[in-house]
Amino acid sequence: MKISEVKINDLKDYAHVYHNEDDKVFDAILAACKSYISGYTGLTTEKMDTKEDLTIALKVLANEMYDNRSFSVENDKINPVIKSILDMHSINLL
Repeated sequence: MKISEVKINDLKDYAHVYHNEDDKVFDAILAACKSYISGYTGLTTEKMDTKEDLTIALKVLANEMYDNRSFSVENDKINPVIKSILDMHSINLL
């Protein structure tokens, strides 16, 4: 399965979510995961589609984002997914 073929129902199945109450959340997660993978790898959508193993990375990342929806500090550590996304877009590096 190509990344461009992944739909929110694929992510919901992977996360064992069997209701429609969080569809908007999964829409946002799907978009965020695609953007994250593109930003991290530097690959375009077309290039990502040629690497089918990235689809499992997208599903795992989406599941992590769904399971850890809160921005919380635990043991002086912020959610690593959030930190990574924010670090990717940080322009005030010293």
